Amino acid sequence: MALLELYTQYNRVWIPDAEHVWKSADIIGDFHFGDNVLELLFEDGTEEYYPVDPLKPLLPPLRNPDILVGENDLTALSYLHEPAVLHNLKVRFVESRIIYTYCGIILVAVNPYKQLPIYGDAIIHAYSGQNMGDMDPHIFAVAEEAYKQMARRHKNQSIIISGESGAGKTVSARYTMRYLAVVSKTGSKTRVEDKVLASNPLTEAIGNAKTTRNDNSSRFGKYTEISFDKKYRIIGANMRTYLLEKSRVVFQADNERNYHIFYQLCSCSHLPEFQNLRLLSADEFRYTCMSGEVTIEGIDDRKYMEETRQTFFLLGLEEDFQSDVFKVLAAILHLGNVEIRDSGGDKSSVPGSDPHLEIFCDLLGVEAEGLACWLCHRRIILVAETVVKPVPKERAVNARDALAKQIYAHLFDCIIIRINKALRVPGKQHAFIGVLDIYGFETFNINSFEQFCINYANEKLQQQFNLHVFKLEQEEYMKEDIPWTLIDFNDNQSVIDLIEAKLGILDLLDEECLFPQGTDQSWLQKLFNYLEVNPLFEKPRLSNEAFVIQHFADKVEYQCRGFLEKNRDALYEELVDIMRLSKFPLLANFFQEEEQHSGNSRGVKVRPARPSVKPANKQLRTSVGDKFSSSLSLLMETLNATTPHYVRCIKPNDEKLPFEYDSHRVVQQLRACGVLETIRISAQSYPSRWTYIEFYSRYSILMSHQELHLIDKKQTCKNVLQRLIQDSNQYKFGRTKIFFRAGQVAYLEKLRLDRLRAACVTIQKHVRGWIWRRRYLRMRAAAIVLQEYIRGKRTVRKAVSAATLKQGWASVVIQRYWRGYRMRQIYQVVLLASITIQAFTRGWLARKRYKKMIEEQKALVIQKYARAWMARRRFQSMRRLVLNVQLSYRVQQLRKKIDEQNKENRGLVERLTSVATAHSQSMERLQGLEGQLEKLTNQKASVEARETKAKENADLIIAQLQKETETLNLEKQNFVKKFETFTQQTKDGFDQMTRKLLEEKEYEALLRRTAENTIDILRQDHEKEVETLKEEIKRLKEERISLQRTVEERGQVNCDLQEQVAQLSKHVKVIPELHRDLNNLQNQKLNTDQKMKQQSDEARAKMNDITRQLLSGVVEDDVLLGLIPHNSEKICDSEDLMEVFDGLHKATRILENHMKEQKEIYERQVEGLKLKADHLQNENSQLQNLFQEKSNVNESIRQEVSRLSSENSVIPEMKLQLSELQRQNKELEAHIEQKKMEVAEKTEEINNIFQKKMKEESSRSRHLEDKLEEMEESKRSLQSQMEELEEENDRLKRQQLMENEAKTKLIQESSHLTAEIMDLEEQLDQKNRLVKKLQSQIKSLEAFQKAKQTPAPAAPKDYLGMFKYKREDEPKLIHNIILDLKPRGVVVNMIPGLPAYILFMCIRHVDYVNDEAKLKSLMDATISAIKQVVLSYVKDFELLSFWLSNTFQLLNCMKQYSGEEEFMKQNTPLQNKNCLQNFDLSEHRQILSDLAIHIYHQFITVTEKSLTPAIVPGMLEHESLQGISSMKPTGFRKRSNSTYEDSETHTISSIIQLLSVFHSTMSQHGMPHILITQVVKQLFFLIGATTLNNIMLRKDMCSCRKGMQIRCNISYLEEWLKEKELQTSNAMDTLKPLSQAAWLLQVNKSTDGDAKEITEKCTELNPVQIVKILNSYTPIDDFEKRVSSSFVRKVQSLLQDRDGSIQLMLDSDYRFQVTFPFCPSSQALELLQLPSSLHLGFLTKI
Repeated sequence: MALLELYTQYNRVWIPDAEHVWKSADIIGDFHFGDNVLELLFEDGTEEYYPVDPLKPLLPPLRNPDILVGENDLTALSYLHEPAVLHNLKVRFVESRIIYTYCGIILVAVNPYKQLPIYGDAIIHAYSGQNMGDMDPHIFAVAEEAYKQMARRHKNQSIIISGESGAGKTVSARYTMRYLAVVSKTGSKTRVEDKVLASNPLTEAIGNAKTTRNDNSSRFGKYTEISFDKKYRIIGANMRTYLLEKSRVVFQADNERNYHIFYQLCSCSHLPEFQNLRLLSADEFRYTCMSGEVTIEGIDDRKYMEETRQTFFLLGLEEDFQSDVFKVLAAILHLGNVEIRDSGGDKSSVPGSDPHLEIFCDLLGVEAEGLACWLCHRRIILVAETVVKPVPKERAVNARDALAKQIYAHLFDCIIIRINKALRVPGKQHAFIGVLDIYGFETFNINSFEQFCINYANEKLQQQFNLHVFKLEQEEYMKEDIPWTLIDFNDNQSVIDLIEAKLGILDLLDEECLFPQGTDQSWLQKLFNYLEVNPLFEKPRLSNEAFVIQHFADKVEYQCRGFLEKNRDALYEELVDIMRLSKFPLLANFFQEEEQHSGNSRGVKVRPARPSVKPANKQLRTSVGDKFSSSLSLLMETLNATTPHYVRCIKPNDEKLPFEYDSHRVVQQLRACGVLETIRISAQSYPSRWTYIEFYSRYSILMSHQELHLIDKKQTCKNVLQRLIQDSNQYKFGRTKIFFRAGQVAYLEKLRLDRLRAACVTIQKHVRGWIWRRRYLRMRAAAIVLQEYIRGKRTVRKAVSAATLKQGWASVVIQRYWRGYRMRQIYQVVLLASITIQAFTRGWLARKRYKKMIEEQKALVIQKYARAWMARRRFQSMRRLVLNVQLSYRVQQLRKKIDEQNKENRGLVERLTSVATAHSQSMERLQGLEGQLEKLTNQKASVEARETKAKENADLIIAQLQKETETLNLEKQNFVKKFETFTQQTKDGFDQMTRKLLEEKEYEALLRRTAENTIDILRQDHEKEVETLKEEIKRLKEERISLQRTVEERGQVNCDLQEQVAQLSKHVKVIPELHRDLNNLQNQKLNTDQKMKQQSDEARAKMNDITRQLLSGVVEDDVLLGLIPHNSEKICDSEDLMEVFDGLHKATRILENHMKEQKEIYERQVEGLKLKADHLQNENSQLQNLFQEKSNVNESIRQEVSRLSSENSVIPEMKLQLSELQRQNKELEAHIEQKKMEVAEKTEEINNIFQKKMKEESSRSRHLEDKLEEMEESKRSLQSQMEELEEENDRLKRQQLMENEAKTKLIQESSHLTAEIMDLEEQLDQKNRLVKKLQSQIKSLEAFQKAKQTPAPAAPKDYLGMFKYKREDEPKLIHNIILDLKPRGVVVNMIPGLPAYILFMCIRHVDYVNDEAKLKSLMDATISAIKQVVLSYVKDFELLSFWLSNTFQLLNCMKQYSGEEEFMKQNTPLQNKNCLQNFDLSEHRQILSDLAIHIYHQFITVTEKSLTPAIVPGMLEHESLQGISSMKPTGFRKRSNSTYEDSETHTISSIIQLLSVFHSTMSQHGMPHILITQVVKQLFFLIGATTLNNIMLRKDMCSCRKGMQIRCNISYLEEWLKEKELQTSNAMDTLKPLSQAAWLLQVNKSTDGDAKEITEKCTELNPVQIVKILNSYTPIDDFEKRVSSSFVRKVQSLLQDRDGSIQLMLDSDYRFQVTFPFCPSSQALELLQLPSSLHLGFLTKI
């Protein structure tokens, strides 16, 4: 359709206006081609004829339909032009109080100048993970999109935030970094994200200042790279800065301030830590009071100073660095107050007594005289001399200010470097997101070098933005297979070339800066000469000190004054030299770095006179403009390598008033920031884009019946469009979307509105006709009734006579008598039936009463016998308690004896230790002697060389020793055979004893059926047998000790032989050497006789010394003298020498015999300890016999029992002590064996030749030790068998006591059948059919048993409801019942809580046997296993539900059977009887309760995770009510997410289905109803909170029709609660806020009564939420009206006094407090059977 055809009556247009920029008007007459005027009607009622050229009509822009006004995305508008954008922003900002709007890929953020509740953590979590177009526009949505694209596409991202001063760039950048820090929490101790956020206050303090437009204006550009690791968690950040405004340090305009840090420092001048800075107030320093503005309203500089200092500490900047920074800042302030006087004649001076100069020099450690001199003088270097020239006051002041600016610039860079170091952490960067906070396009009345650089940067950013927009448009068209046509746009490359190209503005500026005599005027003249021909460069008409550049946004006139000075950034070399010589390290480093790295300096040092000849280095000429251009190029390279996201901040007014909209200021910024350029580019192509589903849903009203019945919706949309819009160029069909030209959507909306209007007229026509027809019919019916009454009255008057009256009376009498007769007949029949029923009923009641009397008589008999049995059992238990009391006293006496015995044992251990120490010392001595003997052997080698008989003697001795060794081996073999024979005899004896015990057991089984008085006799016989066994064990121990002694003696003999062999082996080693030296020694025999005699004497002396050392203190002196040879003259012979060695061997044997005697003494002591232990055991058995002799119990002892029952635990302690003695004996034996092994190791080291034989001997000895260990194991097994026999005996006794209790055979048969049911159902998985069949069998058996009514021939077993298990079976129990159990088994589903019952029955048995260690082990293992299962299957809903139910059931069982009165009120008598007797499980109950709470929260987390994805689509997006579609066009942000294919979507049925699955699972697992209600309440709260939060953040959901959908969905949820009988859960109360929000969307919102009704009924919504819904309310059709601002203010005034939360969002993570109330179980534990499928055969039912 042609655009001219849209200018028809009732359409609206925009007319340019001087006051409001654009003004709306209605077209009151259709426009036709050739008309010269357009008839318009303005909103104020005035009419105007808009002139139009009839040949080339330039019509005003059309206004969008109201349905499209206020959209989230400007690209969703049908007409894309400046007035539409301006109006849409105004409606959203002023009326809806929404500050964010999308414009394609740009987020437009309008500064509200007011704190809004839309930046909390709840908002962050709401936007986290959401798609860009699913929620309302927000800065968090842009940050989430950047984070998501970085994670998905593995590409770096950039967020470019621009705008003029005061537009909110800094705040937007801060919120962006805060969002990234929250969603990418590291969880590490370094807290990098906190440091990244903490850097903002510090950079704002040193880089932000108050301007006329903004109280916190950033005076520098900043690009922050936030680094992420491979898991996309923040690992660091890096900051780059651009173009700091240094001139603000020394000059501020009116109503502006210096940098914040100066005022913060002055506000804390009174603090002790700042006293050394000698600060004054801010109004006393020249640099801070220049503009007259010292404070900012509502800003506390002292508070912000504390925040700045905390930032220093958080970033890890040490206090020394902080103090240095504050010193530099204070010095700058004092430098500004240095007074420079005019001395006349172009001279100036600084007073020597200037206090501020002194303080400056003192703080920075520089020389005061030199500084004062060179502030007022300059050095000029000539060819032949150097001249010092004074400068006037003005140039001296400039030098002082230049120094201050240079110092501050260096300090700023230093702090940024330190911040980057603090934000840099170890780890490799995987990706980054850059946040660019940079100044927008600026144009003031006076524009200088700073504005030139800022606009230059914006030109570069605009070029990059244009290229990116075209790239996205091209990708979109190619993706949809739409032909791509080149669109004309304003390329600003020519402006960039004008600035940065060769012979451009910057190049000419740098060239002029190289000339010392260059001025601003000369540079400006060069610009005019070189650039005058450029159309983008102009010369102003009325000024010779300025030039004009045509930027992409606007023309800007720049004043050339100061361009050269600011570009040079010069500082006198003399002042630089003074700063380098500073004693203050930080300041000196500033200027040292400048000297070494001049390329990184912020200014060029230019001398006023001709400088000396230097190399032409480019870095020496680096200017501020050159550096800025280089850094800008680097920035553009970084941005081009990333995916950019754009945020344009708009300043709505210059007065900083909240929610005030100045159209002139806004449109100026929209033109400057590129938003309108984006709109213009989009408008030239196909700006409106609808998916086929959206188009079908919106415009189905325009389709015919034939088109609606087509299955292919895509083809239907094509047919409709081709029929409605004839020009195919006005739209294009893509793969998933339809592309429209500008205005076509508005035309479709007009057609839709016309169709709806016609339908409304038709409906009104028919409704009004029906109303009038109904009114007519009522009037007609009333007239007929009146006519009937009047005619009837007339007829009656005519027809009434006496005869007719008599006839009528007679008929009445006849009817009366006939009716009476009929009623009497009916009464007689009913009376007879009632009497019959009463007779039968009374007979039935009499028979029932008779049967009851019989049953009561039988019950009395049973109770009589049961009470008798209970009385006997009570008597026996009291007697056992009295015996235990007596036993406790005797045990105390035994403990005293045991303590004494322990003392003796410790003495023996100490003696054994001393003996071992002495033995080790003697072994060390022997090793020393062996070394000496080796030396003697070497010396003696020359003497024995000539004697050949030595070899023969040695061979003979070796042969004799081998014979002796063989005889010993034979003896050892005989000994082993004897030992094996003895071992076999011992085992036979044990087997015989075991058989005797089995016979005794059988004998006891026979005696079990005898009378109760024979039990004591059996017990005495049994205990006597136990005593005989213990004596036999004692005898075996003695025999084992004797065998050990024999083995040790044999081992000692082996040691002696080994030593002899070692000595002889030494001789054997010498024999080959004797052969070689024999001939030589014969010749030297005469010469060495004398030497041999001397050596023999020395050897003899040494032998004697060794013998005395070995035997000193061991043998008597006469024995010692007998061992030492006296004939020294014959010592030279070899035989005599062998005698000496034999004596030494004898001494060694004596020492070893002594050690052996010491060892035997110690073993005898150990044996004595064992005998004492046996004696204690005998005494224990005697005590037990004494306990049995006590038979009579009186009332006084019964009272004493209650007090002394706690002392029963002493008996296990005594047994533990006895076992501890045995363990100590074993340790002593092991210690002795360890010593033997050490001696054997020493022997092996000495004996290298006969190593194989010794290994054989040691293996045999180890074999004997293994035999001994086997005997010990057999002994322990015998003891365990004895313990099992005792336990079996106790069990038989308890069964003997329980046999008198009467039970019917029916219970046993029913329990047996129940077990069979479980097994069959687990194997065949045919649950329902088998259950019904077996239940019918049970009923038949019950009927059969009742019919018989005869007692069972044999009394069945009476179970106590507990399971017995062995300690070693505990892991198997935990594994089968917890770790391997699956919640889907048939057995588990048939008996909910079966694992809990089984575990508790095991706990009952442990309590029954009073085993505290076993109880603690079982409870710890159970809790640990449940924790392991929960942690292993943390996302398994069914398993969590199963174990939550079982944990709760186990907790209830522990309470129900605890014996506490509050838990026993609803128990049966049998359950009260089965309560725990010995242990208090309150501590374990607390641990189990904590575990249940943990499982509950994890269970809720899993259910919420499953439910959350379906809430928003099901509750909000799905249309549960068909025919009231509220779908509207979406903008660019949703295009990437829209597809044509009908994918599976969530509906309200999906939510209800999930809730039903949760409920059925919980019910199947036996979860109590009260716990199910808590879960359902929590899930309903999640549904309500999530839905309401999305309504708050989605303007498109705030409509009347959406409110109807929500209320319908709530009704579905309420019906589900009624169906599941969960009305008492209070779940609907959690949906009240959502229900009231839906009602608020539907109710009228126009009058004062409506406002009052809203405040009265919306009690669950806070004022912030109510106002948000009202502001976000969006009409779907033109028939609806928006909520006026006056109505919203009226509601706000009524809500002022309401108290409550001010949070916009509900906390969807909130958890209601969970409670576990006591729910007693009716399950009879004694009837519970173990299914075979659980593999718990090791459990024994007691």
